[in-house]
Amino acid sequence: MDNGNEFKVLKLKGSLISKGYTEIIHIADENEDFYLNSFLTSPDHKKDAEDFVLDYISMHNLSDSITLIDGIGK
Repeated sequence: MDNGNEFKVLKLKGSLISKGYTEIIHIADENEDFYLNSFLTSPDHKKDAEDFVLDYISMHNLSDSITLIDGIGK
């Protein structure tokens, strides 16, 4: 991932926190090319958070870098 996309991902994570969807983003390093970022949100905010992430991915052309997966850690 180039520096521009790395910045966009960092901004997304900060936005999730500042908008109140979560308080912390968990990061798991799978290898040097793959990182899993996860967060928990309340059931009341789940749809809004999902829509926000999907819109952000689309608006910032990050579909090659970010995949939204539901239910990690259930």
